[in-house]
Amino acid sequence: MPNFSYQSLTTNGQVRSGVLTANDRAEVVRQLLTRGETATSVNLADAKPAARNGVATGSTFKSPKSQASASSVLTMSLGARRGRPSISRADMAQLMRELATALEAGLPMMSSLKTVRKQAPGKALPVILDHLIERVEAGDPLHTAARDYGPPFDDMIVGMLRAADASGKMSEVLHQLSDLLERSLELRREVMGATFYPLIVAILIAGSAVVLITVLVPRLIGPLAAQGGFNMPWPTRVLLNLAAFISSYWLICGIAVIGAWMGWRAWVNVPENRMAFDRVKLRIPVLGRLLRDVAVARFTRTLGTLISSGLPILDALRITRNTLVNTAMMKAVDEVQDQVSSGKSLADPLERSGLFPALLVQVVNLGERSGRLETMLLHAATAFDRQVGTSIKLFTKALPPVLLIVMASVGGFVLSAILLPLLELQSMVK
Repeated sequence: MPNFSYQSLTTNGQVRSGVLTANDRAEVVRQLLTRGETATSVNLADAKPAARNGVATGSTFKSPKSQASASSVLTMSLGARRGRPSISRADMAQLMRELATALEAGLPMMSSLKTVRKQAPGKALPVILDHLIERVEAGDPLHTAARDYGPPFDDMIVGMLRAADASGKMSEVLHQLSDLLERSLELRREVMGATFYPLIVAILIAGSAVVLITVLVPRLIGPLAAQGGFNMPWPTRVLLNLAAFISSYWLICGIAVIGAWMGWRAWVNVPENRMAFDRVKLRIPVLGRLLRDVAVARFTRTLGTLISSGLPILDALRITRNTLVNTAMMKAVDEVQDQVSSGKSLADPLERSGLFPALLVQVVNLGERSGRLETMLLHAATAFDRQVGTSIKLFTKALPPVLLIVMASVGGFVLSAILLPLLELQSMVK
């Protein structure tokens, strides 16, 4: 078995280093966890790194600062990247799956890339594969070639490719990456499917209200309002005044709506305001629960997959943090990173934030104590996925009645504005 040199942090914040013998880098991380230490750097101690699946396993994991300096040297300019084509997450998952299958069949990395390139559909995917083939032929590891290309290779994909290069388990990690991308897509589709119908209904309600106020009510009630000595009910007066205002100042109204939207976007882009808004969203009944469950499921599965692939815990937390949408939960993960970097537990800052469920805190606590954090996270991710399904069903059942009440209220107000003057006119005729 190969020897690995490591650096780690103890629970007291002390830095330790040494050499361990293990099958792969992930086993070194697990051994350190059982000793109550957090790995910050694990490198192959052998002078000549062995090659597996056509990829050298001598790649090392460096601290975030050294990674940033290396990235500044290897990464091409942003202007060059902007002209490069990209692919969707679904296509990326399929690419990783095909590449993993080719490696499992015993092909070296270069042959696997060329085999996948021959069957690559579309225009973007061949360009991406040509870049990867060129860089790998030049001697660069796959993760460096992917990072150099830029989007669609984000931090999570590059991080897992780097872990695969270092551990030598390229095909296994690529299958894990493909599973993670596919589950992320399924989760996004479930959320979009849950919100599509309510969004269509809300648009129809708004459009119907505009037509009723600006077209129907003025034509039906306008002639009555023009007659003198007729006292209009207040709902009718409100709608007629609103219709007259919109008809006279529609351009100003449109500019005001656009200005309000731009002002809202500018307000939300301020970090403190975005933090407050995201916290409010998590407190909204039904919707807040759905948003939290989706974020927790994504956090748990991504973190478990990254750690199981052999990525250091600090790198895994940084990448997982960037997959969360809610800034309040992202700040909580930042605090977790600070605690872990000083040698403390993951579970305590998660619990103190109050944004993560008790089950996740308990799973993390037990996983740290047993040295099986990645396994327990992946098991918990399945449970959280089921919880997301339950939250989506609750959301889709609770929102339509709310929209129906809104539609009934708008329709009832407009109907009363039409019928009340007619009834009053009828009583005057009698």
